[in-house]
Amino acid sequence: MKAVACRIACAALLVCASVASAQNWPARPVRLVIPFTPGGGSDTTARILGQKMGENAGQTFIADNKPGAGGNIAFEFVAKAEPDGYTLLYSPVGIAINPTLFPKVNYRIEDFVAITEIGEAPLLVVVNNSLPVRSLGDFIKLARAHPGNVRFASSGTGSSSHLASEVLGMMAGLRMIHVPYKGGPQAMHDVIGGQLEMVTLPMPETLPQVRAGRVRALGQTGIKRSPNAPDIPTLDEAGLKGYTVMTWYVVFAPAKTSDAVVQRIHAEFDRALRVRDVQDRLRAAGITEIVAAPPEAAAQFVRNEYQRWGKVIRELGIKAN
Repeated sequence: MKAVACRIACAALLVCASVASAQNWPARPVRLVIPFTPGGGSDTTARILGQKMGENAGQTFIADNKPGAGGNIAFEFVAKAEPDGYTLLYSPVGIAINPTLFPKVNYRIEDFVAITEIGEAPLLVVVNNSLPVRSLGDFIKLARAHPGNVRFASSGTGSSSHLASEVLGMMAGLRMIHVPYKGGPQAMHDVIGGQLEMVTLPMPETLPQVRAGRVRALGQTGIKRSPNAPDIPTLDEAGLKGYTVMTWYVVFAPAKTSDAVVQRIHAEFDRALRVRDVQDRLRAAGITEIVAAPPEAAAQFVRNEYQRWGKVIRELGIKAN
C-alpha cells in the first residue's frame, strides 16, 4: 500500500510541476526552428508571429534557420530536443512528405506533437524571362518538345516547391530535371539568372520578382486566385484541370512535451493570430487562409497530409536525389 501511495504522490507531483511549467511559459527565450534559409515563406511568416508573441509574452522568440536535406536537419534537431516547450518547429509541408520520400530519416511523425496549424498558402509557377513562353500551355508544349532538357528549381527535396512541380509535370505528361536548393531565395536567384528554366515557390518569394519584371508567372497553385495576385490564373484555369497544391505551416514541439505546455503554447499562438495587424502581414506574406487550429485538429490535418503525399510519392515513383 505504501508503494502504491508513493507512486500516486509522485504522479501528482509531476502533474503539478507540469501545470506550473505551463503557467510560467515562456520563462526564457523560445527557439523557433525553421527548416529553410532566411527570406522564404516559412522564415517570413515565422518571424511575423515570433515578433508578436515576443511582445505579448515579454520574451524573445528566436528564429533559428537550420536548412539542408530538404528540412530533415531541422526536423531531426527538434525531434531530439528537450520536450520543455522552448524548442519549437515551424514547419511547412516537408515534414509530412520526407518520411516517404527519403530512403531513411532519423525521426518519425510520432516524434512530434502538433501545436497549431497557422494557415495555408498557394504557390506561384514562374519561368525565366528568356524562355519563349507566355502561358502554361506554351510551357507545356516547349517541355514536351524537349524532354529531359527543362530544369526546375525547388527550395529543397521534399518541399512543397518540389512536389508542386512534380505534380505539374505528372499531370501535363512532362519529363523535367529537378535541381534542389537549400531555400527559395537561392532557387529564385538562379531562375532569374537563367541557369534554370522554372521554379514553383510561395508568393512572398515570387510575386515581387514577377511585379518587377524579372520572371514571368504561368499560374498559381491554389483552388482559387489569391487576393494578392487576382490577375494571375490558377493552373486549373490555365488548362491543367483539377490541379491544386497548397503549402501550409504547422508548429510542432517534441513528442513528450506535456499536454499542459502544448495547450499553453497554442493559446499564445492563437492570441497572436487574432491580432488584425498580424493577420494582414501574414496575408501579405502569402497565407490566404489563416487557420489557427487547436492541437487535436492540427495533428489530424498532418496525419491526413502524410497519407496523401505518401500516396502521391509512391504513385509517381519520386525519390530524393
